[in-house]
Formats: sequence, structure tokens, C-alpha cells
Amino acid sequence: MRIKWFKILVLVLSIGMLSTCANRGRPSGGEIDIEPPLITKVVPENFSTNFKGNEIRIYFNEFIKVKNMQKQLIISPPMDTEPTITPLGAASKYIKIIINDTLEDNTTYAFNFGQSIVDNNEENPYDYYRYVFSTGDIIDSLSVKGTIMDAEKLKPDTFVSVMLYELDSTYTDSTVYKQKPKYITNTLDSLTNFSIENIKEGQYKIIALKDENGNFTYQQKSDKIGFYEGVVSVPTDSSYTLKLFKEVLDFDIKRPKQIAGQKIAFGYEGDYEDMEIELLGDTPEGFEKRITKDKIKDSLYYWYKPKIEIDSAFFVITKKTFVDTLMHKFRDIDKDSLVIRAFQSGSINFTEDFMLEGTVPFVKIDEKQVTILDKDSINVPFTTSFDELKNIYSFKFEKKESDKYNIQLLPNTFEDFFGNVNDTLNYALRTKNFADYTNIRVRLENAVYPVIVQLTTEKGEVKYEQFATEEQLFDFKNLDPSMYYIRVIYDTNGNQKWDSGNFLLQKQPERVSYAKGLIDGRAGWDYPEEVFKLD
Repeated sequence: MRIKWFKILVLVLSIGMLSTCANRGRPSGGEIDIEPPLITKVVPENFSTNFKGNEIRIYFNEFIKVKNMQKQLIISPPMDTEPTITPLGAASKYIKIIINDTLEDNTTYAFNFGQSIVDNNEENPYDYYRYVFSTGDIIDSLSVKGTIMDAEKLKPDTFVSVMLYELDSTYTDSTVYKQKPKYITNTLDSLTNFSIENIKEGQYKIIALKDENGNFTYQQKSDKIGFYEGVVSVPTDSSYTLKLFKEVLDFDIKRPKQIAGQKIAFGYEGDYEDMEIELLGDTPEGFEKRITKDKIKDSLYYWYKPKIEIDSAFFVITKKTFVDTLMHKFRDIDKDSLVIRAFQSGSINFTEDFMLEGTVPFVKIDEKQVTILDKDSINVPFTTSFDELKNIYSFKFEKKESDKYNIQLLPNTFEDFFGNVNDTLNYALRTKNFADYTNIRVRLENAVYPVIVQLTTEKGEVKYEQFATEEQLFDFKNLDPSMYYIRVIYDTNGNQKWDSGNFLLQKQPERVSYAKGLIDGRAGWDYPEEVFKLD
């Protein structure tokens, strides 16, 4: 009997052991760690003075790692030679900083880590840790605060650098293109307010940069810039608002390129308006030229006839005070053939013109070859207009709701620059019911005219706009149902477009104001008057 009970006991223990082995490695659960790491020791201590070394260690109570340090870590003043910081990608219980640059005398330095320090397991961040030291006897403790905005869009960019340049005898406005600032901070990925800390008393120029290259200098081609026109005198209680904008590039012309027979592309930077292209030297008898613009690229196309039977020629490019002479080598390649494309297909809005564009410049239209019939086969009268630079013909005609329009262009309606004509072209369009659209009325208060009133998407894409030189109601009718923002541009020079700023000229961009909130433009709705009270 005793042997029997012993066997039973061994069997029960064996089953228990097997069960334990089967469950080995399963997580037992428990609370998720939500606590950030804690600093236990810093060598030398934070806010040390008379700093003479080249190594800093920051110790933590658990294993940590450093993430996204290239964007998150901001050192003020910037160092010409970046320090070596470990760990990178690995876990450690301390951060080691090796300073590779020669430090300035009597200067306060700050390492702003942003949210780059996280614990190794759950990646809980140690938020916005700053390590500060001075190479002199005191820690500079003054600050400059403010807000970042976008001059044109509703929301500003993330990771905007805000910089102070000391207004000493060496400073000029060109300094921001060549030299790093005296002090710097960054808005990181979620802030619009900024505070530049640990600066000394003095006079400064304040600049904001969306610094795409990360080199702390202004590059006009890639960066946005914002600035305060006056002098920042520290100490100060003022708050500074900096509006970021992208400058129009300084005008420049690129080397011409033959892209088709008797068609040369002239790429450019900046504003192409008033740009002129002239061929130097003798030209063939009956020589003609036309210039059109690419609808996407920054290029003008120079079309010419007849064919020029020489290897190369010089072109002179002028724009106000700009003059440049470029050599072009001709290539014997095929000419473009005429292809005509319609801007609309299927449906057309009541306020739209029907538009056609050609791949070769139009030189002639025979309106007698064009017919527009409604759904009852009744002729619809129309008028045309021509945009020579864009090479677009617009057909304006009255449209009724829930109607159909058949547009036919017989052969020889169009003739292009090289004498080509079109074959028969047919287009079928329809209109919707008025109930398929929405209507919005806007009334401005305290506006300074002229203004441009726009309805935009959240990203700033303009859907509809109206220009006015004096007080009026702005009626936007038959709009596609959507969510809209109201944006008002103070069009100071009345050129019916928003003008950006210029840093060297100390010219701010034209003012832009957004109404608070979205308009939910629903089909079939006539919205009550939207009153936008401007500051």
C-alpha cells in the first residue's frame, strides 16, 4: 500500500513539473512601465562654471538610448565641429559627450536634448533635458521668447530653428547666409512657441529658419525664413512673432536645351515676368518666333521657323537689369505634332469656361467650325479668348442645370505654328443640378482694400477666390461640396496675387488672415452670411 501511494505522489509531482515546463517563457503580465528615466549623476554638474574639460557624462537609473538626435539635439551656440555623443542605437546607463571644438571664452553653452533621451524598454522620454555650462565665471540667464507662424499657411512647419545674431561690428544682413548664429533654439515637432535661453545682455538680430540642410545658415533655394525688422535688445520682456515665408528666388537663367525640332527650352529660377529672349545674328528670311510657358516646370519654350541651318547661335536674355548671353547648339530632331487636350471631361461647373490646350502654339482659330449643342440640339452661342503664353483657348457660354452639351470642332478649326491643323474633335459635357452644389457668402469687417478673399483646403490649396478694390459682399456660388477655410490676403500692391517677402530688402510678405473654424459646405445649402472681422 505504501508503495502504491508513493507511485501516485511521484505521478502528481511529474505532472506538475511538466505543466511548469510547458508554461516556461510565458509573460506573467504586470503594469507597463510609464515612468521616464531619472538622472542620478552628471559630471561635471549641470550649470557648472569655468568649464575646462572636453568630456561630459550624464548617468541614469536605468538603461537608456538616444533617438532621432540629429533633429532633436540643439547646441547653443552651435559648434563648428560636432561633438561625439554616445550611445547611438545601443543601450547604456549614461550619455557621454566628447567636445571636439575649441570653446569660446566666457560663453554659456546649452545642450538641448528635446525628446531624444528615452528608456530602453518602453521608450518613455526624458522631456527637454538641458545641460548648461559656462567657460567663464557666470551662467548667462537672460532669454528671448516668441511665436512662430507661417506667413501664408494656416499651420507653421515643425522643427523650425530660431536664431540670434549678435549685432557687433562684423554683422551685416549677409551674415545669415554665411555664419552660424550666436544662440539657437528649435520648435521641434509640436511647438509653435520658442524660448532662447542662457543668453547674455546685448543687441541681436532674430531670425527663424526652416533649415532644410541643418547647417544653421540661410539657403534661399531650400529654406523658409522669418525675421523681425528691428533690433532685439536683451534683456527684454517683449514677445516676438516671426512669420516664415519662402522667398522668390533671385532671377537666373539656365543653359538652353533643344527638346524638339525648332523648340528650345530656357529653364529659369525666380520670376519669369518681363523676361525676354532674343536670337543674336542673322536669321532666315521670314523668321518668326513664339514663346510659351510650361504649365508645371519653370521653363519657357522658344519656338522658331523656318529651321536654322547653322550649328550654333547666341541668345541674349534680359529681365529689367538682368542681362546674360548664352550659346545654344542646334540639334536635328523631330518637331512636336499637334495634340489638343480638354481641361474638362464629363461634367462642367456653371462658372467654368470650357478650355483647350495644344502641344504646339496656336496661331489661328475658325470659330465657324465650332458648334455647341445642348440636350435639345439647340445651338448655344459662345465667345472665345486666348492666353498666348499658356497656349489655351477658352470657350465661354451660358450653362443651365441638368443639361448636356456636345461640342464639335470640325477639321481646320485650329492651325498651329508649323501649319498643322486638327482633325474632327468631339467633347461631351454635362451640368449637375444647382442642389448638387453649395453657396457661401462672406462679408468682411475692418478690411483694408484691395483684398483677395479665398476659400482653401486645410493645406492652403486655393479652390475659389475673388478680388476686390472696395467694400463688397463676396458671393461664392455653385461650389463643390467640401470643407473650406476662409483666407484673406491684404493685396497691398493690387496685383491680385500674394507676394512673398525678402530678407535682404527687410520686406515682410503680404499679410494673410484666416477666419476661425471650417465651413462645412454641404450640397444644396445656402449658408448664412459669414462675417469675418479682421484685426
